[in-house]
Amino acid sequence: QVKPQFESRENKTYGIFKAIVYKTQVVAGINYYIKVQVSDTDYVHLKVFQGLPHMNQGPSLVSFQTGKTRDDPLTSF
Repeated sequence: QVKPQFESRENKTYGIFKAIVYKTQVVAGINYYIKVQVSDTDYVHLKVFQGLPHMNQGPSLVSFQTGKTRDDPLTSF
């Protein structure tokens, strides 16, 4: 569900879109920080919000950072 949101914002399509690692932050729901491999050498960091179950919403892409490498630390942003 998040890949199309990201591709739409970047106006690109990615053949590779593989989550490598993630962190969570509990808010009024959960923020997920996810490192995603998008090519052999390129990575992006995504911030995805998942509301509480009673909110009845799917995951939503909040923001992202491009130009990352596999070794870049995944931090809150």
